[in-house]
Amino acid sequence: MAKTKVAIIGSGNIGTDLMIKIMRNSKILEIAALVGIDPDSDGLARAKKLGVATTHEGIDGLVKMDVFKEIEFLFDATSAGAHKYHDKIAQEYGKTMIDMTPAAIGPYVVPVVNLDKLRDAPNINMVSCGGQATIPMVAAIDRVAKVHYAEIVASISSKSAGPGTRANIDEFTETTAKGLEDVGGATRGKAIIVLNPADPPVMMRNTVYTLSDDADQDKVRESIARQVADIQSYVPGYRLKQEVQFERIGDNTPLKIPGFGEFVGLKTSVFIEVEGAAHYLPNYAGNLDIMTSAALATAERLVELRKAA
Repeated sequence: MAKTKVAIIGSGNIGTDLMIKIMRNSKILEIAALVGIDPDSDGLARAKKLGVATTHEGIDGLVKMDVFKEIEFLFDATSAGAHKYHDKIAQEYGKTMIDMTPAAIGPYVVPVVNLDKLRDAPNINMVSCGGQATIPMVAAIDRVAKVHYAEIVASISSKSAGPGTRANIDEFTETTAKGLEDVGGATRGKAIIVLNPADPPVMMRNTVYTLSDDADQDKVRESIARQVADIQSYVPGYRLKQEVQFERIGDNTPLKIPGFGEFVGLKTSVFIEVEGAAHYLPNYAGNLDIMTSAALATAERLVELRKAA
């Protein structure tokens, strides 16, 4: 069966890692081109060594390439500002855009939660690395008991954050908070993303706190375990760092949350570690791995859904 051709816009950490993943792991996708704007970038140099077509003239250079007409999917690993122009070109030529920036022109997507509902979307947004790691846990709890408030802290090694991630950190924080609501199901979401300068670098760690209606703790625990197993199908290094913790909050001592009010119900705490596959950066860069793995899984699933339609 012929593979579906894709191109990656952005030759930084995320784009380069995704390119290597597609070449090593995908039986469905074929990387046709890597696009950058810096002719001396390490990503473009690696692509050339691997025999992948490249251009340092951005998406305009990609459009000029002979292979462009065969490409079905574009992955954007640049910036929110640049993505607006990239999406305009993609829609003009009928390409599906998988957006790994915080532009959020299209709907938020987390593969294990809502992808199958978005088969025909021309542009989908991958939220953020923190969102891909934490939103599924909120959704897992919400399918057992309504989540009224979700707060996440995503801590990543500063060495794993390239200039694009750093430039977009505020926007990524906003899209993650919105994703907790739109995809995770929380009435209100809050996100905190921490760049940890520790040396040697530490792995990506995520803490998820939810306040929900009271529920059977075993059912919540089982729902979380199922979700973790589903994520591990495309991110093997994703795991719970310790047992899920619960605290019942009664009406005699309600929690008071600024901007939310008083809360009575079940507080759930989930602690996650993400170890990277070390395709490009070392294994501490789990944030890179979960973002690119989720994007790859999304494209592969969309190919399957569209062929089955």
